[in-house]
Amino acid sequence: MDLTKIKDPSFLKKLSNEELDALAFAIRQFLINKLSVTGGHLGANLGVVELTLALHKNFNSPEDKFIFDVGHQSYIHKMLTGRTDQFETLRQYKGLCGFPKMSESEHDVWETGHSSTSLSAAMGMAIARDLKGDNNYIVPIIGDGALTGGMALEALNHIGHEKKNMIVILNDNEMSIANNVGALHKALGRMRSAGKYRRVKDELEWLFKKIPAVGGRLAQTAERIKDSMKYFMVPGMLFEEFGFTYYGPVDGHNFADLHENIQYAKKTEGPVLIHVMTQKGKGYYPAESDKKDKWHGVGPYKIDSGEKIKPVNAPPAWSQVVSDTLFKIAKEDKRLAVVTPAMILGSKLDKFQKEYPDRLFDVGIAEQHATTMSAGLATQGMKPFLAIYSTFLQRAYDQMLHDVCRQNLNVAFGIDRAGLVGADGETHQGVFDISFLRHMPNIVIMMPKDENECQHMVNTAISYNDGPIALRYPRDTAIGVPMDDSLTTIPIGTWETLKEGSDAVLLTFGTTIQMAVEAHKALSEKGISLRVVNARFIKPLDENMLHDIMSSNIPILTLEESVLQGGFGSAILEFAESNQYDHVDIKRMGIPDRFIEHGNVEQLLEEIGLTTDEVVNQVQHLVSGKSTIRELE
Repeated sequence: MDLTKIKDPSFLKKLSNEELDALAFAIRQFLINKLSVTGGHLGANLGVVELTLALHKNFNSPEDKFIFDVGHQSYIHKMLTGRTDQFETLRQYKGLCGFPKMSESEHDVWETGHSSTSLSAAMGMAIARDLKGDNNYIVPIIGDGALTGGMALEALNHIGHEKKNMIVILNDNEMSIANNVGALHKALGRMRSAGKYRRVKDELEWLFKKIPAVGGRLAQTAERIKDSMKYFMVPGMLFEEFGFTYYGPVDGHNFADLHENIQYAKKTEGPVLIHVMTQKGKGYYPAESDKKDKWHGVGPYKIDSGEKIKPVNAPPAWSQVVSDTLFKIAKEDKRLAVVTPAMILGSKLDKFQKEYPDRLFDVGIAEQHATTMSAGLATQGMKPFLAIYSTFLQRAYDQMLHDVCRQNLNVAFGIDRAGLVGADGETHQGVFDISFLRHMPNIVIMMPKDENECQHMVNTAISYNDGPIALRYPRDTAIGVPMDDSLTTIPIGTWETLKEGSDAVLLTFGTTIQMAVEAHKALSEKGISLRVVNARFIKPLDENMLHDIMSSNIPILTLEESVLQGGFGSAILEFAESNQYDHVDIKRMGIPDRFIEHGNVEQLLEEIGLTTDEVVNQVQHLVSGKSTIRELE
């Protein structure tokens, strides 16, 4: 079958289970081949091929609503809804998005990239359906890892209370981005081992019907036996207690089992949960045998061996620099405890975990809990370092403000993936943290220009005892500079001049330092003297240097790979206004007021005008006095 000719999923209605098996095999081979070139979320999608086919066979999308939690497992859904011919562009600039996208298809009814949102969204859709008098099915698909998120449990509680008709698919592959943790994971484990419960229950019911009635006592006893069997076979029956009818565990790779249980669920009133067991990476041995989930999200790879295609002799990842420095510090500073919300591998903390298992805490997909738990550690004299992606820190805004900053606690935040991240797109771009952190009292925010400065900033963060401090660092590999053997601390709120100049000043930090240095060279050739400042502390500002610059009446350009609204450039404008430097010409360059979609970082920077050429252009306008705007739109 030519998969690129699929226009909609209606053809599945006529296929036998044997034909579906053949189609599942073809889909897996297609994904293995295509993703070896583009990269993407391979393991998760290989695990849900049969499940996705069964859902589309038994329901009618888009009338029936499929809400994918996280969304990285939606590739088969995209293929079945007419997008197979676009997979060569997957996660590439202006190409097919790696997550559900409403603008791509009417079958994508919910956009997501973060965990644990599907059940709340589904509840909203179910309420809307009932208010409008419609009769369609609402089907959220959530993984066992996402179910550990507090928001998912809040939604379960509400759904069970309201008794809305809904069919929740729990995709249980026992392997989210990191090993699942906590009591819920253990409860699911008990359910996995109790797969014979429903068959035993049915057999008991049949047996009781064969026993002649001798008064009401035997019937009452039989009913109590059935009820107690439920709790004996599946300890606690967690979802039943939430108010759901529970079906499962179901073999997620067996079409007969899937069809049967989906049909049961469609006939059941109220909320239903189908517990589906799948194997992540199924059909591709390197991904199947991966116990550390290195095949969750991958770049290009060799199909035969599974070997990842990576640059030769590349510098270490920024997260590796941070982790290695923490490892070094932990030997001397017994206060240090590292916390991560299900990102041990992503934050390169596996070595730290192996050496200091009692000082690394993976709390699962629970960013709010991770933040407040870190605050609790700090109250007892510990020095917690919370390693968290910028895009996920957004979920803990109130905990940052209320529990950490308000109490001025010594929590260090390692904000990974700060700035544009590229292929994962708008749900993962780490461009908002400066704006939502900068207005919080007490916090220090810093970002290094290279990995050597990064290791000293990690040491600075752990050594700092005057409140919360955040270290931002980007994705991918570092610069490749020599590293100092010994660690030092950097005075809080101090900047450094990298290039001298007298015609204009460029204030920047982190990923845009190289762009600034290149602009300095290009402007020198044009006879313009540009001073380049590494404004490595975003908060507090280096006020002494700013007074020196602004009192000299030199035009200023700020440059940041983060949103302009409330960002670093705004801080410079605020300083000028507060200190009556109204005569200083200040312009800002940064991320405009819109969400930035997927593509490689260079393409995205070009699209929004954050390039060396544009820096040169803006400085020339500043120096000539022709500019009247205060930001690059």
